[in-house]
Amino acid sequence: MTSSKTGVMICGHGSRDVQAIEEFALLSHHLSHRLPDYDVDSGFLEFARPTIGDGLEALKSRGVKKILALPGMLFAAGHVKNDLPWEVNAFAAANPQLSVTYGRDLAVDLKLLKASAERIETALAAPARRVDRADTLLLVVGRGTNDPDANSNIAKVTRMLWEGMGFGWAETAFSGVTTPLVDAALERVVRLGLPRIVVFPYFLFTGILVKRIYQWTEEAAARHPGVEFLKAPYLRDHPQVIDTFVERLRELEGGQAAMNCQLCKYREQALGYEGDVGAVQTGHHHHVRGIGTDGDHGHDHGHDHGHDHGHRHDGHHHD
Repeated sequence: MTSSKTGVMICGHGSRDVQAIEEFALLSHHLSHRLPDYDVDSGFLEFARPTIGDGLEALKSRGVKKILALPGMLFAAGHVKNDLPWEVNAFAAANPQLSVTYGRDLAVDLKLLKASAERIETALAAPARRVDRADTLLLVVGRGTNDPDANSNIAKVTRMLWEGMGFGWAETAFSGVTTPLVDAALERVVRLGLPRIVVFPYFLFTGILVKRIYQWTEEAAARHPGVEFLKAPYLRDHPQVIDTFVERLRELEGGQAAMNCQLCKYREQALGYEGDVGAVQTGHHHHVRGIGTDGDHGHDHGHDHGHDHGHRHDGHHHD
């Protein structure tokens, strides 16, 4: 089969959680609908199938000559800076007859902030009891990496939502790898004495980590019955999320898909990470590529895979 279409490859992280994979497929469905003149495919870095290599090969088999690869991730940490470009570059090197280019992360974007605000407003609209916005604390939760540049972006999102929505206070926490973790952050913010706390996972999709964030929130609510805890929905397939992906595609087509490397620990001597400058770009997911989800294995692991890039391993990271 031959095609004159340009191929678009959406590169996902992957998860053991079946619901997370279903939500990623929903994203691909929306993008296929929004981009009828493109051949859209997708793949995963770890656990789930198709792998990124599978998706790229599928596009090639359908006759596309040009592939635009987009990271399906919010921020540029180890995955976007190392693992995904390694996968894409390896395919491009093996297929010199194809034009293969790689785009940038979604990053801090006003459209995503609007989507975030709508998700938070959804949580605030639910309770019957009225609490002033000035008496409400917002806790924004990021995935957490050992890349300080990516972590600082979560802090920026927090600050912009805090000021833009008029909360009395706001804090940032992470689901793993770096601190503060959500459970510790919840115990600290309770001491500020505000009667309502909104927990917002700044995540694209559900998964083990998002479910853990909500569980930590429920446990904190049980320990502190005098404080109202609200769980805001994550971003999922909000229309503004889809718009941001389309914008990243247009940037890539126009040759403007440059990531901000000003604070990148791989290019500059970031405080505390001076030894990471010039690290070799390589993939780290060979051992979990395409091994399947919990749905394939018929059981729940009950623990995290636990790794990040920069080669630090602990028990609080990936789904």
